[in-house]
Amino acid sequence: MKPDGIKILVLSSGGKDSLYMIARLMRDPAWSIVSLITTVNERNGRVAMHGTSAELIQAQANAVGLPLQLVPLPEDCDNATYEQRLASVLAPWRDQGVAHVACGDLFLADIRSWREAFFSRLGFDPVFPLWGEPTADMARDLVERGFRARLSCVDTQQLDRNFLGRELDATLLAELPPSVDPCGENGEFHSFVYDGPNFSHPLRVKTGQTVVTHQRFAMIELLADSG
Repeated sequence: MKPDGIKILVLSSGGKDSLYMIARLMRDPAWSIVSLITTVNERNGRVAMHGTSAELIQAQANAVGLPLQLVPLPEDCDNATYEQRLASVLAPWRDQGVAHVACGDLFLADIRSWREAFFSRLGFDPVFPLWGEPTADMARDLVERGFRARLSCVDTQQLDRNFLGRELDATLLAELPPSVDPCGENGEFHSFVYDGPNFSHPLRVKTGQTVVTHQRFAMIELLADSG
């Protein structure tokens, strides 16, 4: 943490956009990340839509050298419950003088508007470090910078299931259909980052079983590989 920077919390899913944003904030002397905030299903301990386990999310935070706070959410979480749970976790930080929250949104204006309204009610100023970034350029840049990620979830109504579990690299980006955003901003796919330029060490990850939820979202289980 940079002692002279403005203190900021970072909403992180453990995916490529989040880790790209974290690396950018860590390079910027204006900011000092005090904690990562990640929501997880309280029943299975996994990140919603990404399917990443809390164990891997914690290992990722350790590798980038940042504290992590998990926010448990119910299985079928409505918006009111989400806001209440997140607000209860953020309130102590606001009491400590932290007034900024970073979000990794790229171009979905309705989501940004909702976040701005929600965080302002809590007394926070939301920051969008990646807003307006051309997604094709950003996807290429994160690969070229050495971020290593695997696709953990695919919306089979938008992208072929064969992409599930694959390495996010130049080959994969070239094979994405024109209808799919290169950063999956429309929910076409989600990922987990296991290495990057701001990691102290790469995480060893192996794949487990694949499940399909809501008859469309294929998720592959990613597990810490101890050997």
